[in-house]
Amino acid sequence: MKYQEFQPGDRLKPYVKCYYLMETSTDLPLEDKAFATGCIEIMFNLGTGYWQIWSGNQFVTNPSIELWGQIIEPLAFRSIGHNVMLGARFFPHTAACFLSGGIQQFNDGVTDFSGIGGKAVQDLHAQLMEASSLQQRLDLLEIYLLTQLAKHEKNLHKLPLLNQIMQELQQDNFFEQINQVARRQGISSRYLQKIFQQYTGLSPKLYSKIHRFQNSLLLVAQKESSLTNIAYDCGYFDQSHFIRDFKTFTGFSPSAFSPEGSSALLISPNK
Repeated sequence: MKYQEFQPGDRLKPYVKCYYLMETSTDLPLEDKAFATGCIEIMFNLGTGYWQIWSGNQFVTNPSIELWGQIIEPLAFRSIGHNVMLGARFFPHTAACFLSGGIQQFNDGVTDFSGIGGKAVQDLHAQLMEASSLQQRLDLLEIYLLTQLAKHEKNLHKLPLLNQIMQELQQDNFFEQINQVARRQGISSRYLQKIFQQYTGLSPKLYSKIHRFQNSLLLVAQKESSLTNIAYDCGYFDQSHFIRDFKTFTGFSPSAFSPEGSSALLISPNK
């Protein structure tokens, strides 16, 4: 697997965490698992192969233009053939600036984005397929997102509030002081949680757990610290809480998780 990340232009830096290119080429299915990252992504398959996700009791083939919602439970997927995945990863609270309707409806799934984005995104996919260079593809994706941002301008006026809440969430006592945080922003704590869920698809507590999990995932992969130290460094109450959360988000205990070949480490927003 080959994975690269690219920075967006200045206009989109507040909204797009990165663009990325993920290439896989194999005759046999290459299986992996996606874990919760707190981020929503749009991906275009520009290769000749296909991706599949586990749904119910079988693998089903993904569309060529994919919207990955907030993945909360571990999601098995596999790549078959030659796949070239060009994607845009949004910050946890910014995908709503490009989409219509509630973000939460996309949680724990992969949606056919061609049906949501309509002709504009279908035309983009065709242009990306015909582009002669990576830079041309990145430029096309950037133009498309700038256009969508302008179309959803009404969603931008609450972004300064969300930016401030995201900063406040990094404080250890956020949930003890949530009423005070809300008052500082001139809103109620109930409205704070409502607007956060509207823009991220997650409650503040669930997002905080995912963020903490991602920090622990990177430390587990390094294999340099004990589980007790990782739990302490990542802000868990104790080791048992850390192990429980890790297993919830990955399906593995920390000691059983094998980082070799896991794309989750490459794409972690906390790396």
